[in-house]
Order: sequence, then structure tokens, then C-alpha cells
Amino acid sequence: MTDALFPEPMAILRIRNETADTFSFDLDARPRGGFRFAPGQFNMLYAFGFGEVPISISGDPLRPGVLTHTVRAVGPVTRALQGLKKGDVIGVRGPFGTPWPVDEAQGKDVLLVAGGIGLAPLRPTIYSVLSRRKVFGRVCIAYGARTPGDLLYTKEIARWRGRMDVQLEVTVDRGDPEWRGQTGVVTKLLRHFDFTPHDSVAMLCGPEVMMRFASRELEGLGMPAPRIYLSMERNMKCGVGSCGHCQLGPTFICKDGPVYPLTQLVRLMSVREL
Repeated sequence: MTDALFPEPMAILRIRNETADTFSFDLDARPRGGFRFAPGQFNMLYAFGFGEVPISISGDPLRPGVLTHTVRAVGPVTRALQGLKKGDVIGVRGPFGTPWPVDEAQGKDVLLVAGGIGLAPLRPTIYSVLSRRKVFGRVCIAYGARTPGDLLYTKEIARWRGRMDVQLEVTVDRGDPEWRGQTGVVTKLLRHFDFTPHDSVAMLCGPEVMMRFASRELEGLGMPAPRIYLSMERNMKCGVGSCGHCQLGPTFICKDGPVYPLTQLVRLMSVREL
């Protein structure tokens, strides 16, 4: 058993640019016998000489030999990660955190709502649901980004959209001359879907304001609050609930989250500057 506070070295197999400031890399987990995780969990990634950051796992849980993360380069550590190349080694601690309720969703309609890079923590759930497609009801995916250039995984989105057993809608805040899709907030997409609100499970990830309004919209459509789950990913630092940096009310996001039922968060999300 590895020490939860000790980073394990892993080599980069592949790097892909997703957008102008966001990239994905695959780590080689085969030497350690694979890396098993549940959709929604995250790792602490260590860029040697720069520090650590919490990053959601965005790969396929059924491919344990490859550990995939999608990272937005917005600070010293993530920019250092962006500067690495195939064969370079980073440190990994994890997996940490609570997972999405994929098993609970069996037999029900599944609604996945993502904003911006929030699609990355939901992608393992999409892989998991589609790998066992027959045990779920209708599958609906709503994805929004600021501009067409900010959309992640565009080739996969095209494949998922082409399936007859998936409803997928994409919108952007601001289109460009070539954009032929929808514009507006992702919340407006929810009424387009054919699903049974009282017999569905919803999983939301993205900006908190988006999750707040999307939750209200889903409740307005008749979805029970206990069936709505959100991923909170702010301020995580140690990954084990020790440093207190990510405390949210009585909980620690890195240990008690990042995935919470709406019923647990609704009061906390209404408190200003909490």
C-alpha cells in the first residue's frame, strides 16, 4: 500500500492539446499493475521543483494501464506540467475523493451537465455508462463553453452525438463566424431533453454559478434534489483533509467531496463568501 502523502513517479506516454490553454496527458500506469479509480475521483499531480495541484482523472476507468488527466494551464504548477514532454516523469498521489453515483444511476435516466473544463471529471462517467449502456435508461449530455475554441474533446463529442442511444446538446456563450450550433447558457439545454425527471440521476460539474442555476432548473422540471449531484473542486491542497485549505462549512472538499448530493450543498451554496 502506497503512502497517501508520498508522490509516486509516473512517466508521460502521450500529450494532446485540447484548446489554446488546456491539454491532456496519458501516464503509463502499466509498471505498477494499472491505476484503478472511480469516475469523479482526482489525483494530486506533482511537477518536480514547482509543487502539486489537484486534477480530476479524465480517462477511461476500464483502461487501468493508462492514467489520463486534462489540465488547464493557469498557474506555475500547471504551466510547468504543460512544458513537459513524452517520457518525462511527474509525481502522482491518489486517487482521492468521492465518486459520481454511477451504480445508483443504473435503471434510471442519466443526465450529465458540464460547463467548460467541467467535462473532464464527467468523461470517465460517460465511458462507464456507455460501456454498460443497456443497464441505464436514457442518457442525456449537456455541455457548454465560452467559445467554440474552448470546447474539449470535440472528436469524442461528435462520436457520442452520432450514437442513437445518446442525446447530446452543445452550446457556447459566444459563437464565431463558423459556429453553426447553439448559443446561450447550458441551463437552457435541459428542457430539450427527453427524460423522466422523477426517475433520473443528474451529475453536474462546472462553474458554481452554472451548477446553481442548472440545479434550480432541474428541480423546476421535477427532479428530486437527492438525485442531483455536484462536483466542487475549489481550494483543494493536500488531498486527505489534513491542511484544512478546502474546508466548506463542516466538510473538507478533498476528503468528503468533491462529489456531493445537492441536498448537502444547498444551504452552504447560499452562504456568501463561504
